Amino acid sequence: MLKNERLREITRLANQRGVVSVNDISKHLKVSSMTIRRDLDELATDNKIIRVHGGAQSVNFQVGSKELSHTQKRALNKPEKAQIAKIVSSMINDGETIFLGTGTTNELVAQYLKVKNVRIITNSLPVFEGFRRTHPEIDIALVGGKLREYSGAFIGSLANSLIEQLHFQKSFISVNGVNNNKVTNSNPDEGQMQKLALDRSDQKYIVADHTKFDQEDFYTFYALDNVDGLITDASVPNEFVKKYEGYTRIIK
Repeated sequence: MLKNERLREITRLANQRGVVSVNDISKHLKVSSMTIRRDLDELATDNKIIRVHGGAQSVNFQVGSKELSHTQKRALNKPEKAQIAKIVSSMINDGETIFLGTGTTNELVAQYLKVKNVRIITNSLPVFEGFRRTHPEIDIALVGGKLREYSGAFIGSLANSLIEQLHFQKSFISVNGVNNNKVTNSNPDEGQMQKLALDRSDQKYIVADHTKFDQEDFYTFYALDNVDGLITDASVPNEFVKKYEGYTRIIK
């Protein structure tokens, strides 16, 4: 395949899927990931795509326009998510009961957690499986309910009724967008679960990498000025830090 044909096909894939990873493009076109990265840099320079960590995003893509698959989300902003996961893990202390919500950032927390005398509650199957692999000694409980295959989250009335009976020292909730005082995601049922977990926590934290600032998804489930902090990565622009410090503490 000629280079120009390859560039057109990469652009088409990005526009079709919203976000596409380097690995997916490499397999699709049967060329090396190094070549794809060079192609993506060239397309980004020409404003044909938006370069993101691990892949490319369509220039027409908006957070609320289409929910990404779990695999697509995992491929994006990996260094930033790892940085945030390290911060979250450092905030978990011995003897605490913690709620970890769904999300590819929270799935990384198990890799960095040092304490062992802690109870983790989650409604995320990937979060649960991650802790079972890396920390079999930790007391971890998976909230049951209706499984939402798209995100690996357990949701619905059964899950909600259980959360309403529990109490957490801290909760860490990933989001799809934060816009002024609105904390948003793509699914009302997941949002309801997230709201309940925050309400049942002494300390409430939102987890969002820098791409989520000034973005708004379909469902607003919480007010930013009702949480104790927003945990993000070091790449967040200073203007966003100043703006959102008017609502809550920014932790990075």
